Amino acid sequence: MQAKNALSDELVTRMEDRIPVMAEGAVNSAYINALAAGRSVVEVMGGLLVETTADGSHKVIRPAKPKHKVSLGGVIKVRRCS
Repeated sequence: MQAKNALSDELVTRMEDRIPVMAEGAVNSAYINALAAGRSVVEVMGGLLVETTADGSHKVIRPAKPKHKVSLGGVIKVRRCS
């Protein structure tokens, strides 16, 4: 099946460049919607795992685990969690 109008490489690149901005907007929207619905949100603040509630209060759950630094082209081993 062929497309009626083929996309140029430049157009595809411009569209792909918009993905991070769209993802950031979706995450921010989900964060705000969760708090507006009276739910709590878990996030990392200053190296701590923190629960934020709709009234703006923060409760520290525990220290966040250290980040894994990966070099460009590096391989990450992921264990399967069921």
